Amino acid sequence: MSFFKHRNNLIHAGIALTLSVINIYIIFTLDPPNLAQGVFGNIFFIHVPIAWSAFLLYFAVMVCGIFYLTNKSIKWDYRGLAFAEVGTIFMFLVLTTGPIWAKPAWGHFWPWEPRLTTSLILFLIFLGYFMLREFGGNPEQVSRYAAVLGILAFLDVPLIFFSVKFWLPKMQSHPQVGQYFSSANPMSTYLIIFSFISMIIISSLMVRFRTNILSMNHTS
Repeated sequence: MSFFKHRNNLIHAGIALTLSVINIYIIFTLDPPNLAQGVFGNIFFIHVPIAWSAFLLYFAVMVCGIFYLTNKSIKWDYRGLAFAEVGTIFMFLVLTTGPIWAKPAWGHFWPWEPRLTTSLILFLIFLGYFMLREFGGNPEQVSRYAAVLGILAFLDVPLIFFSVKFWLPKMQSHPQVGQYFSSANPMSTYLIIFSFISMIIISSLMVRFRTNILSMNHTS
């Protein structure tokens, strides 16, 4: 494919692949901090960075929507769609890895607690976003509606992030935001940051690749 004929794109893909392999190796070979959860507890180090990446991708959808509504440039529409697609893939992974982590941590796969529920709502909103893209009718009108929906959908992201503060502790299982980082165990912090950087590099490659395809389809 022409995208990977460019040297910079190949370098980007090589870095993404290398970091992915290192990240997965660390997660599966690291002695679990919580022996009761075993290796499944290490999924935390990929679950959280994937969630952060999804939120960042959805933030980009909102920004692209604002720019599209401002100047009507098709490039922002394509970028918004690409960010939405990759963000929803990552959100699906969040909803998949979350129950895998939840079972050994809380004893059941899906507790209907605030953070999980609001994450599922965000995922469903973007499924509606794609249905609008596919069946909305006039392309220009669909792009405008999709931009507005992408902007409004992002309002759910801060609700997800701060849900542990908005609802009573007895209603939730997730730790507080600050508890992800512990001065007593800085290695956990380093692993989360490394994994997050890996996810950003991977997702940015996916967005660039998808944007390139959308642009090529438009010009052909």
